[in-house]
Amino acid sequence: MRQLNLAVLASALALSLPLAGCQRDDTPSSPATDTAAALPGADDATADAAVADYPTQAYFGDTHVHTGWSADAGMDGAILTPEDAYRFALGHEVSTNTGQKAKLRRPYDWFMVTDHSDGMGTINEIVAGNPEMMAVEMLAGWKTALEEGGEAAAKAKSELIVAQSTGNLPEVVMDPKWMVSAWEKTIEAAEKYNAPGSFTTFIAYEWTVNSDGGDNLHRNVIFRDGGDRAKQVLPLTTFETMDPYKLWQWMAAYEQKTGGQLLAIPHNGNMSNGRMFEEQQFDGSPMTAEWAAMRAKYEPLYELTQFKGQSESHPYLSPNDEFASWDLWDRGNLILKPKDSKDDYRYEYWREALKSGLRLQDSLGGTNPFKYGANAGTDTHTGLSTAEEDNFWGKFKTLEPSAGRWDFPLLDGPSDTYWGWESSATGVTGVWAVENTRAAIWDAMKRKETFATTGPRMKVRFFGGYDFTDEDLAGDLAKAGYSRGVPMGGDLAPAPEGQSATFLVAAMKDPEGANLDRVQIIKGWVDANGQMHEKVFEVKWAGERSVGADGKLPPIGNTVDVANATYENSIGAGELVARFVDPEFDPTQKAVYYVRVLEIPTPRWTAHDVKRFGVEMDDKVPMVHQERAFSSPIWYTPAAPQGATATAGR
Repeated sequence: MRQLNLAVLASALALSLPLAGCQRDDTPSSPATDTAAALPGADDATADAAVADYPTQAYFGDTHVHTGWSADAGMDGAILTPEDAYRFALGHEVSTNTGQKAKLRRPYDWFMVTDHSDGMGTINEIVAGNPEMMAVEMLAGWKTALEEGGEAAAKAKSELIVAQSTGNLPEVVMDPKWMVSAWEKTIEAAEKYNAPGSFTTFIAYEWTVNSDGGDNLHRNVIFRDGGDRAKQVLPLTTFETMDPYKLWQWMAAYEQKTGGQLLAIPHNGNMSNGRMFEEQQFDGSPMTAEWAAMRAKYEPLYELTQFKGQSESHPYLSPNDEFASWDLWDRGNLILKPKDSKDDYRYEYWREALKSGLRLQDSLGGTNPFKYGANAGTDTHTGLSTAEEDNFWGKFKTLEPSAGRWDFPLLDGPSDTYWGWESSATGVTGVWAVENTRAAIWDAMKRKETFATTGPRMKVRFFGGYDFTDEDLAGDLAKAGYSRGVPMGGDLAPAPEGQSATFLVAAMKDPEGANLDRVQIIKGWVDANGQMHEKVFEVKWAGERSVGADGKLPPIGNTVDVANATYENSIGAGELVARFVDPEFDPTQKAVYYVRVLEIPTPRWTAHDVKRFGVEMDDKVPMVHQERAFSSPIWYTPAAPQGATATAGR
């Protein structure tokens, strides 16, 4: 294993209470102390104690950002650097890759650049015409295409992705010598812009596995540490291994070598052709308890939504969920190689994986290998992190605002194409942390006290326990949640006799965005026969509506004026707060619960483009959508193992 030294709204309510008495601590921490070890809803591993020091603020950021230093981004014509990306995230106006001016309305609280480790530093050499590169016909052709721009550059970018996915990159591109300087400068940029307490940056990179010709098994690797530790290694590449287990081993070796800490966030299972959550190891061998423990340790979060679609669930898997059909990129893998069958979907989506983890847990030494919290990122390849519908700068330079970007080929494959209009202006991660520092935010991600949104700065609270009451809703909900239960990302202790799992949920609208439609709790569970189930519960909603006999809530309505790309907040609610008792709780069954919040309908970025550029788009192009947020789950495990033995397949 290579490890090289690089010496060479001002509403507190239940959602956000005044922060007080928090001290920075650069050691691994929890918002809890030992005094909460016996909280009524919490087990020893997840009990959060120190009520006086619990997280009171949600901080928003992006865990998935590429600049022109990523080979595919640079091949498409992106020229922005990590420093440009940080300046943009801070709210500064920047000149874009197409020479336009761009600025965020609201800066991020924390941020990171995750350029690809594969080929790191090589695109700069191709652009500069490095003789070693130009001696290779393929690379010389890419330089010519880049200089031509437009569809030629986009085609070259797709060719690059195919070459990396099929193992056909030229040897010179895989030489690690190009990475050294680029990695040092990546670290230096993160260190330069890190301002504890006001703007936090993280050192990070993306490990980009496109196995078997484009099956997406990508992970973003995030350092808790500063440059003094990160500089002691070079990022792992898929030229060395495409096996996620070996990535986890690399992470463990880094921690042993430096005393630092790492976590990884997988993304785009929807484009893995059934491999992201397959129930076997990468080489086809059976899962083991040690393999499951490594996955659970190093991968606490999963990216649910980004520019290349969502990986929450799919209509095929959740036919009774009317909100499962959104932002679907489900026609193949990263190079548009078709799926073998619809059964591939079972191993691609978060909700199904959450249920599968419950089923597999007992057979893997009590470890749930798919115990993932909620994360979202943009995956921008422009250096411009924009999840705002009316300020969307696209995934690639060739998709920056223009009249024709809606039908520009975003990704080309042998048998299909994803078009510009199919990209999504999403997503953002909210983190409940005691302060805006690397240690506090990284620790919150590690313990899964996170929520994902499709862009709006909604705030979501979610607590589980057994003795919550309606009085908790009118008081300090967060204090009640931390003192008598567990927050999102936590584990409920086995249920006391005669009691049911009870939850406190609070959602607040983005103060600059749309009102809220509803709050739902989605439950997955495994019965005594090992069969998996799910159900969507309507928990709280705006307006005078009632849940029907079929369990469905009527739509809230629609105020969108598509022609003017506007809407009215004349429907919906500013906040939704509720206590929910699981009416079907069985203390003998493993279960997992998470919150989904939906806004009222609003104009999609395509509607804003129609108005801005005066273009006409095909009827198939959506103009209206419902933004949403997802909490990390809360898990329930019975006191004793269930009788059924889990079986692993595929």
